Amino acid sequence: MTSLKKNMAYNIAYQVLVIVLPLVTAPYVSRILGAEGLGIYSYNFSIVTYFGLFGMLGIANHGNRSIALTKADREKVSQTFINIYVIQLFTTFVALIAYLLFVTFLFSGNKIVAYIQTIILLSYVLDITWCFFGLEQFAVTVTRNAIIKIVTVIAIFTLVKHRDDVWIYAFIMAFGMLFSQLYLWFQLHKFVSFKKPQWASIKRNIQPILLLFVPAIAYSIYKLLDKVMLGAMTSMAQVGMFDNAEKIINIPASLITAFGTVMMPRITTLLASSDNEKISYLNRISIRYFTLLVVGAAFGLAGISGVLAPVYFGQEFADSSVLIAGLGFSLIFVTWANVIRTQYLIPQQLDRPYVISTLIGAAANLAVNLVLIPRFAAIGAMIGTIAAEFTVFFAQLLFVRRQFPMMRYIVPTLWLFPIGAVMCFAVFEIGHVMGTTITSLVVQLLVGGVIYLTGSALYLWLVHDEFLMRMLTRLGWKTVSGCHSQKFD
Repeated sequence: MTSLKKNMAYNIAYQVLVIVLPLVTAPYVSRILGAEGLGIYSYNFSIVTYFGLFGMLGIANHGNRSIALTKADREKVSQTFINIYVIQLFTTFVALIAYLLFVTFLFSGNKIVAYIQTIILLSYVLDITWCFFGLEQFAVTVTRNAIIKIVTVIAIFTLVKHRDDVWIYAFIMAFGMLFSQLYLWFQLHKFVSFKKPQWASIKRNIQPILLLFVPAIAYSIYKLLDKVMLGAMTSMAQVGMFDNAEKIINIPASLITAFGTVMMPRITTLLASSDNEKISYLNRISIRYFTLLVVGAAFGLAGISGVLAPVYFGQEFADSSVLIAGLGFSLIFVTWANVIRTQYLIPQQLDRPYVISTLIGAAANLAVNLVLIPRFAAIGAMIGTIAAEFTVFFAQLLFVRRQFPMMRYIVPTLWLFPIGAVMCFAVFEIGHVMGTTITSLVVQLLVGGVIYLTGSALYLWLVHDEFLMRMLTRLGWKTVSGCHSQKFD
């Protein structure tokens, strides 16, 4: 069986490449296109992504889970793949046609960019990433993204030169998405054989796909509708401010997504073998380290955001600092909800609580947005996002409180919060004294990293963290007797 640690590394690399390489271009693109141009792109991208979500339904989660359950048998994997992909082919093609009709007859924004982003919907038609994730073949996805993202970065720096080059930027980003999906099709034959679709099996897949579509579209309400509502109710500049704040937040969020994507098929497999001891260990360790990561990210971003936004994106985006700080704290609830979803609800096929909690979160987000966006613009959207993420986590916590001891795992990690607060205060004061300069930002990052890593290491030592103790043992250190030493592979 593929090493879990290796898959973690591959999928972290996959998620980081998806987010970080475009982030390399963000300072350049922000200054070239400006808040208005970036807002136009982001607004159009949010709309086309909605059509893509309707096309994909709940196929990503259902496909990942279904392939994971059959991955030991190539014949079963092949049949499962084709039965699910036939549904995807039909639904994404319908979404593509619907999008073209919408842009032609109803859309009043930048139609050139909107038509170019039709390419994105073609990438949804060809998206079979879920199959490779279910097979735990993360190296394949990392390889294609490394090559394509690097080429995309080079193309942006080479071809995007003026404020009216939004359409060129849109074409580069869309074509990169399409080519990344085409690459996977050339690798598919190594893992999947051609099979004739079975209508009876196709029908059995429809209900769980539709059920998982509900949380997918509900989740998109507070991940995409923010920008659509901002564009419709305020200005494209506000969309650009919010979009750049999200670019920063997506870095730690991508790491959390990476962990969850790997853990879901692994825990699904362990459930099939009734390895409850291993499942308990993975849950306990993952929640501890996820919380350590996200608390550091939230407090760290809050401390440096006042310097980060103007230095990184340019003075035009200075107002993004408040958004970065606020959205950073939403990551804590995102992380805890992600653990419940990917390590309990979906592996246990408890789709209904997942659906209901996400619908509640979407309703909370929509209500807050309608009230606050007209008055506070992007800050109102930020508050709506925090409210939604907290609501989703709290609802899921109520659903699983008797079966999944989430709070028992979380409470010991609360000691990380004062460590994060000390780091936040220290780096904020550094920025206040040194001003908004690159030097100030570098010093903030170095000092903040030392404070949080030192405090976190002390915390892990005091709680006799199993993973840390085993690592120290391998290095020849004496550890506290009696600590757990289960394998993590």
